Amino acid sequence: MAPDGGLAGSCCDNQRMSLPPTFDPSRALSLARETLDIEAQAVAAMALRLDRRFVTALELVLKSRGRVVVMGMGKSGHIGRKIAATLASTGTPAMFVHPAEASHGDLGMITADDVVLGISNSGESEELTAILPLIKRMGVPLLAITGRGDSTLGRHADVVLDASVEKEACPHNLAPTASTTAQLAMGDALAVALLDARGFKADDFARSHPGGSLGRKLLTHVSDVMRSGDAVPRVSREAGLMDLMREISAKGLGMSAIVDADNRVLGIFTDGDLRRLIEKTGSSADLRTLSARDVMHPNPRTVHADALAVEAAGLMEASRITSVLVVDEQGRLSGALNSNDLMRAKVI
Repeated sequence: MAPDGGLAGSCCDNQRMSLPPTFDPSRALSLARETLDIEAQAVAAMALRLDRRFVTALELVLKSRGRVVVMGMGKSGHIGRKIAATLASTGTPAMFVHPAEASHGDLGMITADDVVLGISNSGESEELTAILPLIKRMGVPLLAITGRGDSTLGRHADVVLDASVEKEACPHNLAPTASTTAQLAMGDALAVALLDARGFKADDFARSHPGGSLGRKLLTHVSDVMRSGDAVPRVSREAGLMDLMREISAKGLGMSAIVDADNRVLGIFTDGDLRRLIEKTGSSADLRTLSARDVMHPNPRTVHADALAVEAAGLMEASRITSVLVVDEQGRLSGALNSNDLMRAKVI
């Protein structure tokens, strides 16, 4: 990394073009801060304008038996795709339909059970306004996110959500910047309010994101990652310390459970316990005379097999341990896992 924060030693250094003579680092930073400030003010002002119309829009979506069909052109179309994806992943079935393609057959994707969400800052996008009469003729509720309530889109809409902005962040007040930020924020506000109204929980989110890290955390149970059967180290309380150590070494978990005749967990002994035992008794002590009962930690931390693996990870972190025993409702040993198991499952 170069002293100025840039990349140093790139193989492409000789191919780089020189900076334009108009580039001013100080001005660039100033414009960036101004952009963020303008967009933040636009979103804050929009929040103050929210009223009963927002609630009416939610009610129309919640009463719908179909999907939210999001439509928009240009930059508004890009925002619309993201809004549709956010709605779909948070419990509200949704899809994006391109207005231009709708005029050439894709309008057939829309049914009378759906709700259409049209997005346009000006409210006059030709491809969108051209199909508004057809949407209204189908009896499909029409919501609008627009900067102009008196536009063609605004006049056709059953509910208008005001996403107007005082100005764009672009120095020329031309490129959609603050307006698209406002549209995106309004879409997020709809999605969040809808997921709350539907009682959409974290595990519901995980089911729609099974391939993501959150999905793994919320869908992976202890039973999915634990060691079981003969892979679980265990000895009786009468076992000698040497037998206990051999069990720990053989199973490779750095610990062993101590169980009674009914396989109920009585205690645990770890590699760290052995080290502390030697430090305490001295190297001259004859450890062979000790039994598992003498050295075990009673009432160890345990989890149930049906617990989420992330809960086991939290328990291990809070207790500062690297392994945990898995027991059933009667306290009988059914498995074990350590931090390596959780890392392999990508839970941590």
